[in-house]
Amino acid sequence: MPDSIEQLIRELSEIYDSESMDSYVSLYLNKNSNTKFLERRIRACKSVLKGEKLKNFLDTMSSIESILKKNSNENIAIFASNKHNFLKYISLPIEVENLLVVDSSPYIRPLARIQDEWESFTLLLVNTNYAKIFSVDMGLIEDTKKLSADIMNRHKKGGCSQARFNRLRRGAINAFLKEVVEALEKRADDRIVIAGPGNAKNKLIEMLPKNLKDSIVEIIDIDIDDEAKLMKESISLISEREKHESIQAVQRLKEEILKDGLAVYGVKETLEAVKNGQVELLIIQKDQKVPGWICENCQVVDRDNKKICPYCGNQTSEVDVLEEILEFAERTDAKIEFVDSEELIELGHIGAILRYK
Repeated sequence: MPDSIEQLIRELSEIYDSESMDSYVSLYLNKNSNTKFLERRIRACKSVLKGEKLKNFLDTMSSIESILKKNSNENIAIFASNKHNFLKYISLPIEVENLLVVDSSPYIRPLARIQDEWESFTLLLVNTNYAKIFSVDMGLIEDTKKLSADIMNRHKKGGCSQARFNRLRRGAINAFLKEVVEALEKRADDRIVIAGPGNAKNKLIEMLPKNLKDSIVEIIDIDIDDEAKLMKESISLISEREKHESIQAVQRLKEEILKDGLAVYGVKETLEAVKNGQVELLIIQKDQKVPGWICENCQVVDRDNKKICPYCGNQTSEVDVLEEILEFAERTDAKIEFVDSEELIELGHIGAILRYK
């Protein structure tokens, strides 16, 4: 399995078969699905595939079904091609629409949408003598790091003076928090949530370097032992933040359009910009498809329907143009934001903030 959904999306976006439009199978399947969906889609694909394409499909489905048997209790996405000896899969934290797509490249749009809506983040739970760092990806804890220190909490009579005891205790706490900062520097994501009781978390924030301070998205006051509540609350906060970022993305697009700035919108202009590597942020309407065609030989994509490429004479494939734009964006390290916006619908379902004109 891949290390992360981000890594998998990037790998899948680079793949396409210039010789065959039907060599990759992409399957998104919920754990509670009955067998009828898969049986129906397999029958449909078998009825239109012939010869070597049919053989590749059947062999690929055999590999996919073995993965499904081993992961029957999970929501899963599988991408495979027997022809190319390719098989990748990933467990999903949420249910998605059941899909089985046969095409010249893996179908990544549902996966990219999950990545956008379930952003990874680092969660730090800390007090004066205990810390736990969680790496959270797609709503699941991927990794943890635990730190603790033996720090005296009470001054004993007959020992050092109260003032000296307090100095020693503050020094021990600061040394521990410094250790936590060093651990956080090695593990932090672009988004950090810091939580815990009392003032320790605020002292730690003061000690953070600027890049980590700038990455803090939420600060939560919570008991050190209430990890379950903290995880639920932090995931909810990150989700709400993502919704706010979607609104901001559309607003930023509108502002750039009004001042004739770094923005394009509509399928044709956005496609041209993303193929040129100009796109910094791709803004795409949720659940929208735009029918079109692609020539895998020369990588020309356009709307409507053409059976033969007007540039090289090769046979074309029917595609969702928005999916193809998404794949180009992933290849050029553009950020992706899925939105549900009437304003974006009026702009042609898609737009982009540019790196340059």
